[in-house]
Amino acid sequence: MDKWEQLQFLKESGLVAVLRKLDKDKINKICKALIKGGTGAIEITVDSDGSFEMINRLKIEHGDQVLIGAGTVLDAETAKTAIQAGADFIFSPIFNKEVIQLTNKYGKISIPGAMTPTEIVEANQAGADLIKVFPANALSINYIKDLQGPLGHISMMPTGGVSLDNVEHFIRTGSVAVGVGGSLTDAEAIADGNFEKLTEIAEQFVMLIKRARV
Repeated sequence: MDKWEQLQFLKESGLVAVLRKLDKDKINKICKALIKGGTGAIEITVDSDGSFEMINRLKIEHGDQVLIGAGTVLDAETAKTAIQAGADFIFSPIFNKEVIQLTNKYGKISIPGAMTPTEIVEANQAGADLIKVFPANALSINYIKDLQGPLGHISMMPTGGVSLDNVEHFIRTGSVAVGVGGSLTDAEAIADGNFEKLTEIAEQFVMLIKRARV
């Protein structure tokens, strides 16, 4: 798939799994479980041990089934390293123009973080493909809905605090996708090696996303 096909795939799935500082020896099983549950994109945060190695390995092993990207990217140099490792998309908690420009230069999906309307518009004008509204749990549940009037032309996704209890609301009120961390990657299940639990949770998220779009 080219970049635009990948972006459409991500939006259609609606579910981006955020994997932060997880056991790299279990990462392949975690990803398999999430893919089985319908997850469309998997983000490995670059503050994880061996993050670039994991991105490369997961891209080789699962790149035909799911998008693999890098998260917590704060500068262009890190973005370039992640892209060279095989990242399909670059997730940032902040708006950094240089990161967006480099990501676009390499034909990858750019997803910077923004909170205020001004940041969201500036990131969009800088070439972002999708805006990560972050941290979503610090904002009103209706924040993205309130932005739809003046900024409905900009694709947004909340990250931070998205759960099974609120994911439908986020999708119904304008979000094109969601980024989910701890609510999806159940720490107890991973510690117990119960990867089937991750598949079940992913399936619930996907079902709720689909239902919210009807």
